Amino acid sequence: MENEIELVKGCRAGKDSARKELYTLYSKQMLAVCFRYTGDMEAAHDVLHDGFIKIFTNFSFRGESSLATWITRVMVTQSLDYLRREKRVSQLVVHEEQLPDIPDISEAGGAGSGISEERLMAFIAELPDGCRTVFNLYVFEEKSHKEIAKMLHIKEHSSTSQLHRAKYLLAKRIKEYRNYEERK
Repeated sequence: MENEIELVKGCRAGKDSARKELYTLYSKQMLAVCFRYTGDMEAAHDVLHDGFIKIFTNFSFRGESSLATWITRVMVTQSLDYLRREKRVSQLVVHEEQLPDIPDISEAGGAGSGISEERLMAFIAELPDGCRTVFNLYVFEEKSHKEIAKMLHIKEHSSTSQLHRAKYLLAKRIKEYRNYEERK
């Protein structure tokens, strides 16, 4: 913790050594966060760099949470801004009639068990933008549907629909993967 305080002081003072250390400590983890949202490694790198530029330009960490939590929030915000700029958030508004008939996901039976984290993250990256964004906000950022709706400027019902669809698509993809692995 004391080292984190020194790191924060150094970043606030604009010391390049502190900035480099912060980037080295968190860039790999934050790249994973950016990739979870963008689903594209090149875009994830762009978002990561934009996020660190924002952090270093205006180091506004106030210590109300851990440094890692604060940096994650910055990266999530940068990722959502990227999706908006690329007009990929517009895909979030889904009308009920556009959704396929989705069965209860409990049919998948322990959907994530036996799947590596790396494989699961790849499956999440394959989700359509709207599903992936809502899934990430709900599961990883622990946001409520009300909070997600407000953040993304969508209806709360759209958030719940997108999460349900994401879970269904993930369960289906995992089942396909397991069937493929069993046949090998």
